[in-house]
Amino acid sequence: MNELLTAVSAAGPLAAGWSMHGVWLRRRLSAARHDPLSGLWTRDTFERRAVRTLARCPQVAVVLLDLDGFKAMNDQHGHAAGDAAIRSTAGALTEALDGHRGAVAARLGGDEFAAVVPLSTPMALPWLLNGLHGAVTAPFSHDGRDLTVGASIGAALSTDPTVAGAATLPVLLRMADEAMYAVKQTGGGWNYPAATAPSTTSTAGRRTGRPGTHTRQDEKGAA
Repeated sequence: MNELLTAVSAAGPLAAGWSMHGVWLRRRLSAARHDPLSGLWTRDTFERRAVRTLARCPQVAVVLLDLDGFKAMNDQHGHAAGDAAIRSTAGALTEALDGHRGAVAARLGGDEFAAVVPLSTPMALPWLLNGLHGAVTAPFSHDGRDLTVGASIGAALSTDPTVAGAATLPVLLRMADEAMYAVKQTGGGWNYPAATAPSTTSTAGRRTGRPGTHTRQDEKGAA
């Protein structure tokens, strides 16, 4: 009996050590999956979760959000103000998705964000986008002053008849990207074309015309 108690006592610190190591590993994994500035999911984790949401939910909105005037804010008020804008946007996005079970949001990089949101009806999408735009563009406090940024938001629905049978995450992201780009050209806001398919060509998997893309015709012209 004494030998058993001795063995248990000796194993106690070892078990505690493994337990602490497990906690440390879980925290490291969680940190790797979250963007450190916004607290939202990173792109890879977002895409995995978004695919599962699309598979499980009959009607899903895919949303892309890009801040307007972000560079000017950084130039005028410093990068700390830009960081505050990113955190404020993440908070607004999280709050807007509250109550939408299965919704997933991410910061894709820079000042670009994405979300997949299960909806009960298509009529809920304009309300979601309008509320999100209002929340993101509302003043936020930084260094004793109120600052604002603009936002361009595009969305696509998995039940859109133009993508019936092909509503994969890449297709819906492309459609949301086009909708976002179109509204950005008019000065910002939100845009959901109710029945559109991707209308522009793709270059390296991105909408042709985005920075860093070019078409074969461009190559010929530059030759």
